[in-house]
Amino acid sequence: MKINILQYLEEDAERFPDKTALADETCKLTYAEYMKRAQNVGAYLLANVTGGRINQPIAVLIDRNVDTVIAFMGILYSGNFYVPIEPSMPGERIRLILDRLAPVAVLDAGNHNGVYKESVRTADIMCGSEPDREALLAVRERIVDTDPLNVIFTSGSTGEPKGVLKSHRAVIAMAEVFADTFAFDHNQVFGNQSPFDFDVSAKDIYNALRNGARLEILPKKLFLFPKLLIGYLYERQIDTLVWAVSALRIIADFKALDCARMPALRYVMFSGEAMPVRALNYWIAHVPDARYVNLYAPTEVTFNCTYFEINGYWPEDKPLPIGKAFANYRVFLRDDEGKIINECHKRGEICVGGTGLATGYWNRQEDTDRVFIQNPSVSEYGSKVYATGDLAYYDENDDFVFVSRKDYQIKHMGHRIELGEIEAALALVPFVEAACCLYDEKAEKIICFYQSANDNVKELVNELGKRIPKYMWPGQYICYDRLPLNKNGKIDREHLRKEHGL
Repeated sequence: MKINILQYLEEDAERFPDKTALADETCKLTYAEYMKRAQNVGAYLLANVTGGRINQPIAVLIDRNVDTVIAFMGILYSGNFYVPIEPSMPGERIRLILDRLAPVAVLDAGNHNGVYKESVRTADIMCGSEPDREALLAVRERIVDTDPLNVIFTSGSTGEPKGVLKSHRAVIAMAEVFADTFAFDHNQVFGNQSPFDFDVSAKDIYNALRNGARLEILPKKLFLFPKLLIGYLYERQIDTLVWAVSALRIIADFKALDCARMPALRYVMFSGEAMPVRALNYWIAHVPDARYVNLYAPTEVTFNCTYFEINGYWPEDKPLPIGKAFANYRVFLRDDEGKIINECHKRGEICVGGTGLATGYWNRQEDTDRVFIQNPSVSEYGSKVYATGDLAYYDENDDFVFVSRKDYQIKHMGHRIELGEIEAALALVPFVEAACCLYDEKAEKIICFYQSANDNVKELVNELGKRIPKYMWPGQYICYDRLPLNKNGKIDREHLRKEHGL
């Protein structure tokens, strides 16, 4: 029975001691080196920082390197949990996170002395002599699987970041269900695209650990040069992509696969926002033998709770489902009165239960209680589910189809309108590469921001007229060569709001 995620690392180091486990642009480590360096960090923290205390937060100033992952594992060896922090964030946001978190230490996995002067560099403590394994074992014996593994800070509705707490149990459960569902194995090479302070990156780290596979940390700069990125994937024999939709779309937008061969690619998995069907079909046309999977889950659910596997080209006039629940997840819809929805095509809020739920929000009990609610199907005992705030419906195959966020609902000209429904219609327009809609409350109009080489509003309106009623049509259309993206690879709505004074 797995209680601690580090059991995977230790099994890998025993089975594959000389196999490359972690690699970045300039460094690679075997599983034996991976484990020893992580243990050195854990022993240092035990001896110099934590004093034997467990389940304490330790922040990590992250970088796109192996040292960041070593820092994470070292913190777990000390019996505590890690909190990744992106040093390039605004200083005020970092201050808010550290104030809310009150970490017992800060590790610097790069060279960010100006961010937090009292931080300890991972590179200075991970290459020491033999660690005190008796001390590490003593800590291990005090850990249970519901203890925290990490906290990922996300945007909060009040403007203050919220820390989502994940347990060892939740991460272990999802790594196991991914391996069972997709037949992952030790020969895989995961190409990490997602930033380490974004929860998607955990799929790369822990799926690789679960299977004794290799994790390649992709240089951020390559995503500015898609053809060089494809060459890097080929050179490093990367066969598994668990990426944000925007990263896959960039490659499709630049036609980077037109003159490339990707024979090693086995899995293309994506999440975060709706995948444009045209971009998906471009990938399928050029890498037809890979398995394509649409994944769904908010940060408050560990990794993912639903999946939909695409077999062959997808019709451009049909929404792409988010699929059915993974094993050991309970996913259902509820209406505004809290009643469970079973009818086809009736919209409701997605609710999720099961082992993979986050524990809650760090030091925000009121927010935790508001969205981690009693399961509406039972009242006789405590059973928590997460109310996601996402709207969906069942299609004719009982697959979930995502519609929108509840907080994207507006009232316009006497109608209640889901902006996400307009965005879904825009995604079906052949020449629209990406799009989002915002509401200008002062002018009382819907604004469409879209990315396209075809700045033809009349044609765009004609296409929308085939799919949504006139009262839902935007009142203004703004074309971009490239829509701005936030650090998580999604369309940056806040940037658009500020840029246009909304």
